[in-house]
Order: sequence, then structure tokens, then C-alpha cells
Amino acid sequence: MDPRALLHYPAALGEKYTLRGPKLDAVVYVVDDDELVCRALARLFRSVGLEARTFPSAPAFIDYTPPDGPACLVLDVRLPGLSGLDLQSALGQARRDIPIVFITGHGSVATSVRAMKGGAVDFLEKPFNDQELLDCVQRALDLNRGQRANRAETVELRRRLETLTPREREVLKLVVAGKLNKQIADNLGNAEKTIKVHRGRVMQKMRADSVADLVRMTEKLGL
Repeated sequence: MDPRALLHYPAALGEKYTLRGPKLDAVVYVVDDDELVCRALARLFRSVGLEARTFPSAPAFIDYTPPDGPACLVLDVRLPGLSGLDLQSALGQARRDIPIVFITGHGSVATSVRAMKGGAVDFLEKPFNDQELLDCVQRALDLNRGQRANRAETVELRRRLETLTPREREVLKLVVAGKLNKQIADNLGNAEKTIKVHRGRVMQKMRADSVADLVRMTEKLGL
């Protein structure tokens, strides 16, 4: 299959394609059994400053251990053996969170619906415009950066939570429930001034500026 039948080339059309947003340290993985398509897509992504790595099959990507950093996956629906949809399911089951942009020359409503329900960022049918694909990749990378930032924040909040004593955790739960110091003191059988001390330590250790901050943190931690 000639990749020129699938993609538009900046060199041929005199066009310049751009990536709208940050791209530092981002990697685009391409899984497609057509080597020419892989080369064409890799060249496109590298032309806008993205690192690109290609794989000929779903098992090849499953066996790969990616480095830590923002990434997304451009995935062909039809692959030998495990299909693109099978790979999507396998990655979900393995909890490998990577945003996926599907590409296909044999699209159907049922296939696209399944892909989108599985969390795909987009579903493009060949032939597609290069800029359209780059825009989809940008959305996928933005999503991945958000996912990574969210995970990092959760890890940090758990670390802060672990610094609290058992009594401070009790105070924390009552504070976010809207209890006043006197009510917390009555509930825990402590003096109100003792609760004030515990409350101050909770705020300090959790690095919270307000009760609203504490509420947001505990919601994020699922407490």
C-alpha cells in the first residue's frame, strides 16, 4: 500500500503543518502492520518536533516498556492477530493509560462506537488530512499530560496524608464534614484548645490554605 494514498505530504503540497501546543518530551507511538504507513506517519510527527516510534503489531507494543513521559498511541484498527480494538482492551485491562487515536481504511459505525466507548480520543478514516491527525494527536497528548498531572497530585496528597497521626486523621474527617472545633472536641472527648492544635497541624501537613482546600484534597483521595 502506497502511503501517499493515505496521507497528504507537506513537501508535495507546499504546506506547513504545526502542532498547536507544548510538545517537549512527548512521544507518539504508531502501531500499523504497513511499514510504509509507519514510515510516513513517523516522518510527519518528527516534522513537527515529536518523537515517533513504530510497531508492526499489537503484541510488539504490549511487550514494549515505554519510558516515563507524555505519550499517545496512533493505532490501526485492522492488525494481524490481535486487532487494534483488542489492543485497546488489553491496555485497559493492564491499566496502561495511554490516549488512543484510531486510524482505519475499513471503518464502520459499530467499530467507531466501540473504540470511542473504550475511551479513544478520535477515530479517523483513511485518507485523512495530516493537520487533522496532528490536531487529534495534540488533544491526546494534552489529555495524557492532564492524566499524569492528576496522578502526580494524588500521589503527593497520599504522601501528605501519611504524615498525619491517627488523631489528626480523625480531626481531618470531622473538619471536612463541616464540624466546628467545639463540636469536634465533644465528639473526640478532647479540650477545644487541643482540637485547635490538631487542626492547625492538619492544615500545615496537608499544605491547605482553607477548609475548602481540605475538602478538595479528601475528595481527590476518596476519603
